[in-house]
Amino acid sequence: MMTPRFLSFRLVASCALAATALLAPLRADPVSLASPDGRWRVEVVTSPALALELADRSGRPLLRQEIGLALADGRALAGGAPAHVATRTGDEIVTPTVPTKAARIRDHFQEATLDFGTGFSLVVRLYDNGLAYRFATRLGGTVTVAGEKSRSTFAGDPTVYFGAEQDFYSHTEVHYTTQPLSQLAPAALASLPLLVRTPGGPALLFSETALENYPGQWLRVGAESRSLDGAWPALPTREEETSDRDIVVRERGPNLAVTSGTRAFPWRFVAIAATDAELLTNTLSYQLADPSRVADTSWIKPGKVQWDWWHDFNVWDTDFRGGVSQALYRHYIDFAAQHRLQHVILDEGWYVLGDLMKPAADIDVPALVAYGKARGVGVILWASWSTLKKQFDDFLPLAERWGVAGLKVDFFQRDDQPAVDFYWKLSAEGAKRKLLLDYHGAHKPAGLQRTYPNVLTFEGVKGLENCKWSDLITPEHDTTLPFIRQVAGPMDYTPGAMDNAQKDQFRSRNRRPMSQGTRCHQLALYVVFESPLQMLADSPSAYRAEPATMIFLDQVPTVWDETRVLEAEVGVKVALARRSGARWFIAALNNSQPRTLTLDLDFLPAGATSLSVWRDGPNADRDGRDFQHREIALDATRRVTVGLAPGGGWVAVATAE
Repeated sequence: MMTPRFLSFRLVASCALAATALLAPLRADPVSLASPDGRWRVEVVTSPALALELADRSGRPLLRQEIGLALADGRALAGGAPAHVATRTGDEIVTPTVPTKAARIRDHFQEATLDFGTGFSLVVRLYDNGLAYRFATRLGGTVTVAGEKSRSTFAGDPTVYFGAEQDFYSHTEVHYTTQPLSQLAPAALASLPLLVRTPGGPALLFSETALENYPGQWLRVGAESRSLDGAWPALPTREEETSDRDIVVRERGPNLAVTSGTRAFPWRFVAIAATDAELLTNTLSYQLADPSRVADTSWIKPGKVQWDWWHDFNVWDTDFRGGVSQALYRHYIDFAAQHRLQHVILDEGWYVLGDLMKPAADIDVPALVAYGKARGVGVILWASWSTLKKQFDDFLPLAERWGVAGLKVDFFQRDDQPAVDFYWKLSAEGAKRKLLLDYHGAHKPAGLQRTYPNVLTFEGVKGLENCKWSDLITPEHDTTLPFIRQVAGPMDYTPGAMDNAQKDQFRSRNRRPMSQGTRCHQLALYVVFESPLQMLADSPSAYRAEPATMIFLDQVPTVWDETRVLEAEVGVKVALARRSGARWFIAALNNSQPRTLTLDLDFLPAGATSLSVWRDGPNADRDGRDFQHREIALDATRRVTVGLAPGGGWVAVATAE
């Protein structure tokens, strides 16, 4: 008797899958697809087990994924000859409501739909830059999903950029380590996205999208350390609220989800990148997500935000003390209006913890909202998700009446089905009430931002706030994030530190935090890192002391019409150019090794004859705050030489005359 090699399935699911395989013919011809450009090929193998086999155009194997889906009642899809196969070519232009990489995205793929005649289908797509699959069911009623299989094996021993997790209760703020798959500990757990560099072949990035009414996918190292196996948090059976922000799962049941029997399941995708540069422009997470369900999006206003928490509510050269107060937030609103920032955030401290209906003694939210509206500045309120969950029906109408621009919801720390359902519920209700949303303590972006474009950004990243207690936010970390975490979608890293230090001078501290690397490294993050709701994390007092820095921060946008990659190497360097209207913003970002880059800017319009440049100063290797702001002429070659200090950066603005 054949035994399917499913991991983490309970016995009834495994038996059901085995039975399905036994009833199938011994052989079924594979279904083959080629990417539109012919670089990649995939075979959908259906017997004896269901699998996707990815190869390059020469036939060199890159990846094998054994997949399957099992229900608690014994019905399953594990293999067998399909009753019907339909193929098609898709080719259309997607126009994002809130563009992070480009205002127009070509969605071009080859697709096969395998209908197994049992109420189960498999849809497979192959793009020039990735492979994706999803299950679909037509079973009626409600079904309980007992388990899912996704086992990925590779030709040779690939290098893995592993974001280790302790368990499913996590902020998903990982630090990536790099090691061969064979050296990773068996059963080691990682959250998505995860990057694999195949021996002598392309990089493969694993993630998912269209995640709705289902738990998020994670990956575990296989028992023999030669595979990456899908893992999912099961349905909670016992929860405990341990604080105003923590709803801890104490026990989980045997099943993953209870959901509609007629539905399409989340897309599992593997971004394929022949070069590191291709990771920076990959938009599969957005392309595969469900289209917008918000009819009127005219009110959705991305932009920059003055943030309070990172610098511990500190200001100076004012006639009031720092700390949460009405005077502080009026001061922030004045600063935002002066520098054309779209929003301010009232982070933790504006309400009495545990009760969103009760503002702190010195906070009058409606008055601040009115003060901000008179100056063109929106007010965004922070909230703990556990408190919001309890007061949802009361607080959402109140926030709407107050007229706040949006909510920053924090401390989710989960992506099991009930937590994912809450994301979707809040996103839908937020859209009805014209509330922008920023999700913190959150799982990675997984398509929600396309379906509900009022969801502007996610944390789910080890960002600048960690500088307050950790030394892990290094230039190497910053030059890794765009190639892994950012492929999944926007990330609220919260850049903008004005106290900048090289590694030997860096100190983690809460009251007056600093960053590793140079001032221009921080400026470059505003171009390299994608977040339609982009923070200015430092104090208005610090920014006012840096007028040359503010010339750049005043004008850099948060959404982009076009992106061009100029230099790219994971963990080493990033140089790219982004266009907003007629202006180009060009940035280079460096790890801890100094280097010189030559950037070819021949894409700039003929009328662009000079650049406004912010570059590392001659002493930036000694004092990260040292930088120069210069105007430089472009000669006929349209090439510029960029010198980067350790942990350095470089930004430029070009406008056609």
